[in-house]
Amino acid sequence: MPGANVRAGVGALSFLTRVPAGRFVVVDGADVARGAVLFPLVGAGVGALTGLVAVGLHRELPDFVAAALALSVAAILTGAMHLDALADTADAAGASTRAQALEIMRDSRIGSFGATALALDLVIKVAAVAALLQEGHVLGGLVAAGALSRAVSPPLATFLPYPRVEGGPGSVLSGRTSRLAAGLAVILGAAIAVLVWWGAGYWLVATAGAVAVAAAVVYKLWLGGATGDCLGAATELCETAVLVIAGALA
Repeated sequence: MPGANVRAGVGALSFLTRVPAGRFVVVDGADVARGAVLFPLVGAGVGALTGLVAVGLHRELPDFVAAALALSVAAILTGAMHLDALADTADAAGASTRAQALEIMRDSRIGSFGATALALDLVIKVAAVAALLQEGHVLGGLVAAGALSRAVSPPLATFLPYPRVEGGPGSVLSGRTSRLAAGLAVILGAAIAVLVWWGAGYWLVATAGAVAVAAAVVYKLWLGGATGDCLGAATELCETAVLVIAGALA
């Protein structure tokens, strides 16, 4: 049987992407929780692939079209999991009670709040990537955004309780991710961002930190903790915010 470190790596890759690594190595929730420290590395890989696709398409296509198609590849690679989480969380924001909000998050249908949040998020993200293409910094921006956004969920899962008594998909991380793993994930994400965006990477790190803190406060006051959808929504919002700031810095 593969070692714990191998299973943790496969767990991180299988959890965050549609790469069928789990077919070759059997992993469980504990492996995913241990693999949380590698989330930023997986995110950086997704960002790198997205950036390479964008650069390749940009040779023949306009900025906006190349950016949109590249982000489509990213959505396919990740199963659009964070986009789905953003839509569910936005729909739940219209609930009048905490219990109703949690119930709405379980509903696979997308309401008006969710559709609006998705549309705005994707338009802003495509525009940001298009701006990075124009300035020649799309690869660094996407790698930094991918790494930093995936570094958000481990600390949120560590410090916020899971608000459902019966558990759920989000409980894979909540209560299982150690503070050490969460801290190392943050350090790894920040290191990658500074490395690929030398000189101003700290602004990207600060942006990710601000989104994470804001999400933590909102989730605590709103739901008393964070569901899997909450973690995914924070990841998606962080990625978009970092891309916007990267576009401003480019």
